[in-house]
Amino acid sequence: MKKSLLIILTLCLYVIGMAQATIDPSLHLEMKKHGADDKIKVGIIMREQTRSAELLNVTNDFATNKQRREFVAGTLKRQAQASQADLLALLDEMQANGMVSDIRPLWMVNAISCQANHAAIQALAQRFDIQSLYYCEGHILPPMVNAATQPAEIERGIAQNLLIVNADKVWELGYTGEGVVVGHLDTGANYNHLDLQGRMWDGGEEFPHHGYDVYEHNDDPMDTWGHGTHVAGTICGTGTAGTQTGAAPGATLMEIKVFSDTPDVESDEFILIEGMEFALEHGAQVLNMSLGMSGDNAQYRRMMRQACDNVLAAGIVTVSTSGNMRMFQGFVPIPYNAGAPGSCPSPWLHPDQMVNPGGVSSVICVGSTENNDQISAFSSPGPCTWADIPEYGDYPYTPGSTEQIGLIKPDVCAPGGNVVSLDFNTIDGYKADLGTSFAAPCVTGTIALMLSKNPDLTPAQIDEILETTCVHLTEHKSNDFGSGRIDALAAFEAVVDDDVVENETPQAVVFPNPSNGSFTVKCDGMSQIEVYSIDGRLVRSEVVDQEFYQIDGLANGIYVLQVTKGEDKFVQKIVKY
Repeated sequence: MKKSLLIILTLCLYVIGMAQATIDPSLHLEMKKHGADDKIKVGIIMREQTRSAELLNVTNDFATNKQRREFVAGTLKRQAQASQADLLALLDEMQANGMVSDIRPLWMVNAISCQANHAAIQALAQRFDIQSLYYCEGHILPPMVNAATQPAEIERGIAQNLLIVNADKVWELGYTGEGVVVGHLDTGANYNHLDLQGRMWDGGEEFPHHGYDVYEHNDDPMDTWGHGTHVAGTICGTGTAGTQTGAAPGATLMEIKVFSDTPDVESDEFILIEGMEFALEHGAQVLNMSLGMSGDNAQYRRMMRQACDNVLAAGIVTVSTSGNMRMFQGFVPIPYNAGAPGSCPSPWLHPDQMVNPGGVSSVICVGSTENNDQISAFSSPGPCTWADIPEYGDYPYTPGSTEQIGLIKPDVCAPGGNVVSLDFNTIDGYKADLGTSFAAPCVTGTIALMLSKNPDLTPAQIDEILETTCVHLTEHKSNDFGSGRIDALAAFEAVVDDDVVENETPQAVVFPNPSNGSFTVKCDGMSQIEVYSIDGRLVRSEVVDQEFYQIDGLANGIYVLQVTKGEDKFVQKIVKY
């Protein structure tokens, strides 16, 4: 039977009892520290939130990752625009009156941040469309170890970490990551380095410097720290200046700067998520985030997990680090030693995790090994837990339990000790550095090699291949090594060639549903929309000749929506509350 061209999607929303916004204790405490006119950075979480799991269930049926990216971005943007419109108008008015500043709306997570004084915070707390307000700390720095031993002379040829994971043997098969766009969220990159020439994303006239500086909101993501350039070199450095450092020297690097030019100025989750939005909007196929924050900050972790859940629905895999906090467990104990976003669930649940399963996300977390496959002294161990976040409540951890084992992290490991890559201070130099930051891009480059063979691998397929083909250093998946040290050649050979026949994308969606306002129907080619009450009475009938139609003015209740396209009619229950 011919598969229907039209699928009506219901994006279920968290329907939280209608109440005024709550002010998180973190914000109450910060307000006590400041005068009434002082501005505090506030995170505003909207009450209406799309269920990422429902979104994933729909996009799993799409044939290509391009379809997944476009659908998820469009859906989340429309939801945010509709639900944030009134609040943004109020914030603009407050800004004109000096009450708020630096307004940053997000759509990846339906949230807004701003600098707000006490009066603004109290006014916002009276709103029913806001779920909560919290203090948004600046607390994220890329992990810097700075204890690498610099060789007297950098050896020319191929960097040792690439030889260990057999990346060079994949190149011999004719694959170098060509055609794959990597979204690189970091301190920027020295895009003038010879080894990045020809590998930088073409952003056209709008983004002439190959990406975007989210922190400063400008088009120049030049690196002034060094961290990002070193990571970039391990992803796709070509070796033009003499040393081959990139696991995927044919991949394309989209540079997204999410840190200040000043090393001691911290970033935050809103800036990171805005960078993820840029990557998704502009076609990145894999994200490298060699950054994060350890600890039990619930609001930060909640935001990062929801963003990474939605990135998964968009068909994009995220590579992040476990962190460099292994030696500081007295200050940051397990299950919070590994930092978010690395502590978010992986796209594929390993069989060893099934004793204590939970939700999935887009993140492949990477630990660091030395060149002899021993665990690095700095590499943060798992397990992690999400049992303390009410929206998730999964992966409970009890020390010593054989059932509540938490979330096993990292997922895989790669060489991260004394990795030779690009020196940002020159256009032709190299340096050594160490940290999980420099293990993660080796995995990212390996994924680019895999995607160059089959660009429509899902994040779950990528994760499963990496974890099952790696060099197993322990009998079971462990909280030191994950499933083991990656083998780029074995992973590449496990990829089935791209022989996907592209199916038509589902052409109609209804969102949000349930709704406390309007419903939007998207369907290319629909000709009529009819709405019936639950007892069969026709309450709305409209002839439609456009792709989008908005249904307004329904009284609270349950209805049946019928969409006509050509000779086909499709029905769906909708709920107005």
